[in-house]
Amino acid sequence: MNSSKGSVTIIGAGIIGLCSAYYLHKAGFKVTLLEQGDLINNCSSGNAGMIVPSHFVPLAAPGMISKGIKWMFDSKSPFYVKPSLNPALISWGLKFWKYATEKHLAASAAPLRDLHLLSKQLYEDLAKEPKLEFGLEKKGILMLYKTKAVGDEEIHLALTAQKLGLDVEPLTAAQTQDLEPDTNLAVLGSVHYKCDAHLSPSDLVQQLISYLKAEGVAIETNCKVTSFETVNGKIEGIVTPNKTYLADLVVMTGGSWLPEIAKKAEMNIPVMPGKGYSFMADTNGHQIHHPSLLLEARVAVTPMNGQIRFGGTMEIAPMNDKINMNRVEGIVNSIPNYYLDYQVPVPQIDKIWYGFRPCSPDGLPYIGFSKKLNNLIVAGGHGMMGVSLAPATGKLVAQLAQGEQLATDISMYSAERFN
Repeated sequence: MNSSKGSVTIIGAGIIGLCSAYYLHKAGFKVTLLEQGDLINNCSSGNAGMIVPSHFVPLAAPGMISKGIKWMFDSKSPFYVKPSLNPALISWGLKFWKYATEKHLAASAAPLRDLHLLSKQLYEDLAKEPKLEFGLEKKGILMLYKTKAVGDEEIHLALTAQKLGLDVEPLTAAQTQDLEPDTNLAVLGSVHYKCDAHLSPSDLVQQLISYLKAEGVAIETNCKVTSFETVNGKIEGIVTPNKTYLADLVVMTGGSWLPEIAKKAEMNIPVMPGKGYSFMADTNGHQIHHPSLLLEARVAVTPMNGQIRFGGTMEIAPMNDKINMNRVEGIVNSIPNYYLDYQVPVPQIDKIWYGFRPCSPDGLPYIGFSKKLNNLIVAGGHGMMGVSLAPATGKLVAQLAQGEQLATDISMYSAERFN
C-alpha cells in the first residue's frame, strides 16, 4: 500500500466515515478510523437505501414550519419537534425558521442536485468493484400521492426538477399501477423520479468495512475522542481513553455526535438528531418493484433482499434510546392506505430499528476545512441523505486532502457557516 501522502485519522465509522476512508485509501493515504461504538449498530444500516437526486429541496424548506407546528400536536405525525427548553434545540429551531424560505430553496437546489448526481455516478463505479455487492438498482423512485393538493404540489416540484435537468415524469393512477402489477395501489397518481436509485444499506456498510479491513485500513472500535491536542492552529494529537493518535490530517464525521466532537475543537457545528424508525416486512406474494415515498404520510418503502423495508418519521429531540411505538404505529397505519394488499402488523419492539439523522438547521451538509485548525476537514450533517450523499462526500474529502480541483462546488456547505 502506498501511504506516501501521509496519515489521516477519521473520527466516526458511519457511512460518511467509511466512504471517506475508501477514497482517501484509494488516493494513497494511510487511514485510521476511530469509532466510539461498535460497528454493529451503524446508523445507516436501517436506512431506506435511496439515492435521491430528487431531494434537491433541503429539510429547511417553505411550509415546513407551518406543517411542523400542526404535526407537533400529533404523536403519530411524520415530523415532530419535541418541545424542550434545551438551549441547543432552541438555537437550532430559530436557525431552521430563518432558513425555511423560498430564497434558501432556490439557492440550494442546484448545488444539492449536483452533489446527489455525483454520488449516484460514484455508486455506479463502486458497484463495479468485485468485492462490493450492495444491490444497486436504477428503477427510480415513485412519489405516491392520494390527495389533489399534494399531487399539485408534487407535480409543480417535478416541473422544477425537469428545469434542473432531472429525469422525472408525472404519472396517472393507471400508469402508476402498470409499474406495480403485483400489488393493488390506492393512489390518485405519482411522480416517477427515474433519476433516483436504491440499494441495500446494511450490505453496503458491511462490505465497505470488510473491504477496508482487507486493504489494511485500521478501524478502532469503542474508541471515543475525549479531546484534541492543538499546536499553532493544527491538531497534533487525538486523545482517547486508551491512546493518543497522531495524524497529518483529521476528518471529523461523527453523525449526530458531530456537535460534541466539534466543541472539543472549539467549533460550533449545530446538528440535532432526527430519530427515524424502520422495519422489514414480507411481501406475501405481492412484490413491490419500485421504491416509493408515501407523500402524505412521509413514509419510505424500499424493496430489499426479497422483503420490503418501511421507514419514516423525523423526531427532532435530544438523543434518547426509547422506541416511541406511537410513531411506529403511524408508519404501519399509513401503509394500507396506499398498498391495499399490505395489512402489516405492528412489529415487535426487537424488530424495530431506529437511528439518528444528523440534521443541520439549514438542511445542508457540512463539507470543508476548518478555518481555525488547518489540518481538520469536517464532513457531516447530512440529515436523511447520508447514504445518498456518502460517496460524493468521501470523494470530496479525498480531493480536499490532496488539494485537488473539487468535483462539485461546496461553497454552500462551509463547516464554519454558523461560527
